[in-house]
Amino acid sequence: MTMRPDILCIGAVLWDIIGRTPLPMVQGNDKPGQITRLPGGVALNIAMALRGFDLRVALLSAVGKDTEGRDLLAACNDLGLDTSFLHIDASLPTDRYMAIEAQGALVAAIADAQTLEQVGDRILKPLADGTLGSVAAPWTGPVALDGNLSESLLDDISRSPLFSQADLRIAPASPGKAERLRPFLALPRATLYVNREEAGLITGTNPANAAAAAEAMLRAGAGRVLVTEGAQMAVDATADGTLTQSPPAVEAVRITGAGDTFMAAHIAAEIAGKPRDAALEAAVSAAARYVAGEAP
Repeated sequence: MTMRPDILCIGAVLWDIIGRTPLPMVQGNDKPGQITRLPGGVALNIAMALRGFDLRVALLSAVGKDTEGRDLLAACNDLGLDTSFLHIDASLPTDRYMAIEAQGALVAAIADAQTLEQVGDRILKPLADGTLGSVAAPWTGPVALDGNLSESLLDDISRSPLFSQADLRIAPASPGKAERLRPFLALPRATLYVNREEAGLITGTNPANAAAAAEAMLRAGAGRVLVTEGAQMAVDATADGTLTQSPPAVEAVRITGAGDTFMAAHIAAEIAGKPRDAALEAAVSAAARYVAGEAP
């Protein structure tokens, strides 16, 4: 690809290995179900969803120079994603994520993003060497960034002149990595996408619902935050006002990737020029269709 990307997706690009069962599960259970391997990772999930809106999407991440990495690159290229800026590392394996879902709910998951963390700021080289930007002429478009990067690199990004003109859209990747996003609370150009639990971890509070979580994030310094709460509520909050949207009732058949779909649909709606209320509605509807199994 030679055209300038519409958006950069920076973070985890890996294989999702997901076991799903329609049966209830508790710790120690062994149940029949289906195991799939799919391209995944927060940055890649967002990128794949953005491609569904006909946006040109470039990935900045790291994969191994192994069979899994070659297969993943081929899959990304087949999906129409720009992989030309990816860091390929011959000494490290391609990252993986493993999850178990039962009756449309997450039972447990393990994210192995050690290669992404070890590669560090080498994934950002195209933003510094003039390929996509530089300190003198930083990238000016939207960036979807996930919290799978190391804590130190995320802190560096929050202060880096390479991102000084970017429209930063940031997700923590998981509750276990939510606190890594605290440096971005001070950035007025950053929009944070979190769920109620993640907002509580970032702010050190125990919000009763998504609306309370959004208020806590604003008090902590966030310029703009979108907070989701599963099937209950989604909130878009800024100092200028708060919008809420109730998701449509659907039967959940999957959950992994729902938040990424929400974020991608919201970003795409705003790139298309939709106002805040319409963008929030589009994001909620897209996530509901995904959870119901109606969307790719």
